[in-house]
Amino acid sequence: MTPFSNLLRLPMARFAAALGLTISVLSTPAIAQDIDRGEIEKIVREYILKNPEIITEALTELERREQAAEEEARREVLTSSADILYNSTRQVVLGNPEGSVTLVEFFDYNCGYCKRAYGDMVRLMDENPDLRVVLKEFPVLGQPSVEAAQVAIAVNSVAPEKYHTFHEALMTRRGQANLASAMEAATGAGISTEDLQAAMTTDEAGQTIEEVYSLANRLGLTGTPSYVIGDEVVMGAVGYDQLNSKLSDLKNCGETTC
Repeated sequence: MTPFSNLLRLPMARFAAALGLTISVLSTPAIAQDIDRGEIEKIVREYILKNPEIITEALTELERREQAAEEEARREVLTSSADILYNSTRQVVLGNPEGSVTLVEFFDYNCGYCKRAYGDMVRLMDENPDLRVVLKEFPVLGQPSVEAAQVAIAVNSVAPEKYHTFHEALMTRRGQANLASAMEAATGAGISTEDLQAAMTTDEAGQTIEEVYSLANRLGLTGTPSYVIGDEVVMGAVGYDQLNSKLSDLKNCGETTC
């Protein structure tokens, strides 16, 4: 066993291993009686004071482990919730419904980043005929966003074939998305106000939004836009190039990074 006096000269990795071994050995009753705990604490304190960089290294390692744990937890959720994520009866599918590659987007009609990212989505669908895009209504920016989502869900219920026209109108529209602007976009797409109002009196909107909230919470999503590509969660408007690269890799090798 490494003598206590030599611990101060060990590099971090060997020090950690030696300290772990020392603690293990000290846990035996016979040795614990002969060792002064205060002496051990003093030695450890002196080492840290002489090598303060190990605190930064330890925090970096802790952050790495936490991120790895979060990613693993997300992968487990992606597996256990795959049916709701990709095949919910309450979601919207754009692009090729039978496409071999799927991109899921969680969005809010009042999210400026989502609006800027809409062009990336259109380009991806235009350039990838086998791309299936799943849209999840995730209104996180207040009551006006919830109102717009409720209208969108009604549109998908009564005239799903007109949803993309409605979606584009609201995504490219200036100003706040709310009940009035969403209804204007819907009627502009050729949907009657009466049909929309009738659909909005059902529980479908609330159930759809609650389903997405629950899924987003389990995935640890905190904002919009957020994407799911394969077994990876991508947060933020990362742009066309990054999304296209991940989709290409997923199609070519089954993972978002080949």
